[in-house]
Amino acid sequence: MGDSAKSDKKPKPVVFWNGVKTEFKKITWPDKDSLFKQSIAVVVISVVVGAIITVLDFALQYGVDFITTL
Repeated sequence: MGDSAKSDKKPKPVVFWNGVKTEFKKITWPDKDSLFKQSIAVVVISVVVGAIITVLDFALQYGVDFITTL
């Protein structure tokens, strides 16, 4: 009796992967031009933020060195 009820259900991994396939069909991928522009924006912003962090690091290091030599 209990076995017949379980045989109607799919195993959990199968249900999971069916859900993954369904969600992948909903994805709208960007075109090449949009992807290129967004990639350039990410690289430029990363370089700018890296430069800001570098300048702040040198400034703080100089400030701490100045204070500790007093």
